[in-house]
Amino acid sequence: MNTVTAKHWSWQDTLGVYLREAGFQFWELVRMPGFSLPTLAFPTMFYLFFGLIFGHSGSGSITTYMLGTYGTFGIMAPALFGFGVSVAMEHERGILALKRVVPLPPMAYLFAKVVMAMLFALVIVILLFVLGAVFGGVVLPRREWLGLAATLVLGTLPFCALGLAVGVRTSGQASAAISNLIYLPMSFLSGLWVPLRFFPHWLQELATALPAYHLAQLSLGIIHMSDNSSFQQHLVYLVVFTIVFLWIAQRGWRRIQDR
Repeated sequence: MNTVTAKHWSWQDTLGVYLREAGFQFWELVRMPGFSLPTLAFPTMFYLFFGLIFGHSGSGSITTYMLGTYGTFGIMAPALFGFGVSVAMEHERGILALKRVVPLPPMAYLFAKVVMAMLFALVIVILLFVLGAVFGGVVLPRREWLGLAATLVLGTLPFCALGLAVGVRTSGQASAAISNLIYLPMSFLSGLWVPLRFFPHWLQELATALPAYHLAQLSLGIIHMSDNSSFQQHLVYLVVFTIVFLWIAQRGWRRIQDR
């Protein structure tokens, strides 16, 4: 029904539907304090305590470095939980079945989820930037501020793919547990909380298999603080990771759509 209807819409109508659905997804989660408060508060609190208070913010070097690492930590949450948990919960509640019978473009729902994750990521990035610039002595050229922001916001995409793969293959309760088991250990093992040079060598090698490590290195490379300067290597890894998990998610998405 929705596919047939969408064929008769103009591109302006289709764009309007996509944007309204994205706005609905964003404000729905903003009004859920169980999601919005921890998603926005955790990275800013971590950056405040470990970057500004304990990081000797006067020099600006530690606080600048932590913009890349805690920025990566922050943008992972809306992607993983906004996809992983909310898709699983909405499937259980029958919301996905309802959306299949209303006249929506087929991809509007997933597009809205991606936009929601990016908007939350942008808010987190702005909060961290304000803290770093005002209280942490961070001084960067404008192109590096913009480049870091763009890298972090676009960096939600691999974690959206991962979250969707979790959400379409697990129940609502299981998805929350699995997302946490992915989010927190990955953040630590990728060197987002403690620089990898303090880790044993085998843990440093393990970090290179994790997407959070590669996004953090891309982000740090923008501000010339990367431990590994291979921009192409990190980018290729994240692109391949996204494609693989989109393929995994697509198979699970077909399964729940056929029910």
